[in-house]
Amino acid sequence: MCDGAMRVSLPPLPVRVLLVAVALLAAAPTAHGQSNGEGTIYSRFGLGSLSGFSSSQSQALGGGAYGLRSLNYNPDANPALWSDQVFTRLSGSVGMRAVRAEDNRGNSGRLTSGTVQALQFNFPLNERTLGLGLSFQPYSRSNYKLTTTDSTDVPASGQVGQARYERIFSGSGGLQRLRGGLGYRVNDRLRIGASADLLFGVIESRRRTEWPNTQALRDVVVSDGVQLSGLTGTVGAHLALADVLSADDALSLGASVTMPAFLSGERYRTLDEDLARDTLSVQRGDVTLPWTARLGAAYQPNERWTFVMDGLFEPWSTFSTSFSSEGSSPTTPARFPVGGTSTLADRWRLSGGAEVVPAGTDNLAGYFAQVAYRLGAYAERMYVRPDSETSLYEFAATGGVSLPTSLSGTRIDFNLTAGTRGQTSDTLVRDTFYGVSLHINFGERWFQRRKLR
Repeated sequence: MCDGAMRVSLPPLPVRVLLVAVALLAAAPTAHGQSNGEGTIYSRFGLGSLSGFSSSQSQALGGGAYGLRSLNYNPDANPALWSDQVFTRLSGSVGMRAVRAEDNRGNSGRLTSGTVQALQFNFPLNERTLGLGLSFQPYSRSNYKLTTTDSTDVPASGQVGQARYERIFSGSGGLQRLRGGLGYRVNDRLRIGASADLLFGVIESRRRTEWPNTQALRDVVVSDGVQLSGLTGTVGAHLALADVLSADDALSLGASVTMPAFLSGERYRTLDEDLARDTLSVQRGDVTLPWTARLGAAYQPNERWTFVMDGLFEPWSTFSTSFSSEGSSPTTPARFPVGGTSTLADRWRLSGGAEVVPAGTDNLAGYFAQVAYRLGAYAERMYVRPDSETSLYEFAATGGVSLPTSLSGTRIDFNLTAGTRGQTSDTLVRDTFYGVSLHINFGERWFQRRKLR
């Protein structure tokens, strides 16, 4: 199946797809065993750090590209873009991220984590007209660890002495999202699409009290968790215009809206002492997540260059829950939602990026001329905040390269991200983060009737 002087015998694509999927899933437990997510103290609040992966191309261009059509990727944020599929396509993404947190007193900490970013599958039901899209990816992640040290009076041998103890606050888990839907091309200009989204998962926070210098007291772990599941949906549209500013240029506009999600589940509190784990309380409740609006534009002045600009808005001030917000103090176990709804703010995100392929559509050009080079950036107001008057922001630069392979329709992407989150004033923490990710995008024609020669 490979072109060139040397022919390599490869297994059929379904077998290769299965092998890659197994490898990615096998790597996930190892990565999650390190830290289970991004690693930021801000993931303690709300539902954790939000994830918005759409495709590896989108990630390198600042995370948007809601209006960008591509035959080499599965753009997950706008189901209308699934209509143009020619190849049956499987994409898998894994990433590593290092986070350094620092406060205004010079205290700092580091955490490195790895995770599977997304698994996506698309295939055309009717080539370039009707396409099916499926994806699985994290919706949010909770991953933090904070240690405080103190001492108290402890009776020992008939006397009262000082004993040092440590409180270790940590969190793990998050919500996952399973999406499936259709994209349909109405005509050469207009495309529409819709998907059904299932959200589910467990978010847990723990407070562990350890007594390192005395055997008279036992270590105790108090855990609070919430298990949620529910449905929502996404609708999208895409408009393609040609010869807008010059001959052979192209302008694309894309928009999608995710409806409010209604989740239900249980909140529980457990007490761990030695090897025993007792359930202290269980409560049923509901959660309503806000809607999400996305709008993007992509302009291609020629076959070499692509520019994108995108925006996202989520009114997290409308978040509601029937769970009470007990225990939001740093010295007590966290109850969902941590800090209550007053710690949530409307989230917005602006992004932009550029891509250049020096060879354009010339398949006879040199290899590095056919590589896609990408740069992007984004600014985001975070949906969590310490109080009703202080807003937190995240800024980052992105980039990446997309490497063509001998398999038509298959590319391997490497992306980089670097940025900051939060601030050190008002006893807060600033995160500096760096990330690298690997993306494998398989594409091949399936279900073709062979012709006799």
